[in-house]
Amino acid sequence: MSAPDDALDCEVVTTRAGARAVRDRLTGELMHPVVGPLVEAERLYAIPARLRERLAEQDDRPLVVLDVGLGAGSNALAAWKLSAQRALGGGRPLELISFDRSLGALALATADEHAAGFGFEGASLSAARALLASGEHRCAHARWRFVRGALPESLDALADASADVVFWDPFSPRANPSLWTARAFSALRRVCRAGATVHTYSGATATRSAMLLGGFAVGVGVSTGENKHATVGALDVRDLAAVAAPLDARWLERLARSSAPFPSDAPADALERARAAAQFIAP
Repeated sequence: MSAPDDALDCEVVTTRAGARAVRDRLTGELMHPVVGPLVEAERLYAIPARLRERLAEQDDRPLVVLDVGLGAGSNALAAWKLSAQRALGGGRPLELISFDRSLGALALATADEHAAGFGFEGASLSAARALLASGEHRCAHARWRFVRGALPESLDALADASADVVFWDPFSPRANPSLWTARAFSALRRVCRAGATVHTYSGATATRSAMLLGGFAVGVGVSTGENKHATVGALDVRDLAAVAAPLDARWLERLARSSAPFPSDAPADALERARAAAQFIAP
């Protein structure tokens, strides 16, 4: 299959751990840089989001997963494969919506010489190539579609309270600052329904305060290595209990002392607003 022109903006490299990954030549950033895309997609996204359990629920309504930052497709692939496994024993169908400005990284990862190294094979490879060709793939257990464009504006097409799980995996604030603002997370909150959880690799103080200012309850997720931890958001702090440790009063104290506490669009009273978040108010 021929790759789109923007695939030339990417290259396949080997991480320090020996895994294959895609590097974006324009930003210099490596997608899933530590342990590689297959392990990181499971460890930071699929498992904390409890996708296996949620897809096993007896519910005719699709489980709606927003894959923000499609990249080489690793997070989407993890969700798609879990859905395929659940299809054999019943459970909910998957509706997977991937967002990105480019399909170049996915085209590169699914090329004949790279597909196996990125976990694409058989039906999952066919699904990804269908997404590349037409922007959508449908099968008995899943619908996977692609939304091209800049976020958070591209979230506007989604209905209020329509998403169950969000993988927030764009490039870093240095390369993609607009996706780490209070405005971006406020736009995301609108499309999350009750019980939804949001998962991101970033453990930066400014990321967590942006999520708080955007209306989420926020917690500390799994380790990402080197004393860093992922971040999880939810509409209700009680929904964090199984997957994250909610931020507490000690975190607020560190926030007040931080040299980079808030996103670029934080209001003047951001600290007061953070302190007023429901999760910090004793019942």
